[in-house]
Amino acid sequence: MAVNPRVKRILALAAGWGFIALGIAGLFLPILQGVLFLLIGLIILSTEYVWAHHLLNKLLNRFPKLHAMADKAKEKVSDLMRRTGG
Repeated sequence: MAVNPRVKRILALAAGWGFIALGIAGLFLPILQGVLFLLIGLIILSTEYVWAHHLLNKLLNRFPKLHAMADKAKEKVSDLMRRTGG
């Protein structure tokens, strides 16, 4: 089943902003992994927004320990995008 590019973009933006919101909540709630959700949100949004791509690169350069976490998140996002027809 092929997904319309416009629908795919809307879903990607909604998912990206949803993960950003979960990440912000996770920074204050002990049951959520805030940093992981923020990274996943930025990875998704970096496919649509240049500012998110630059921010993600800046964060990964500033905090090298996040690379492993970001790589895992990228794998999950890539897997999700492949399953949705992207």
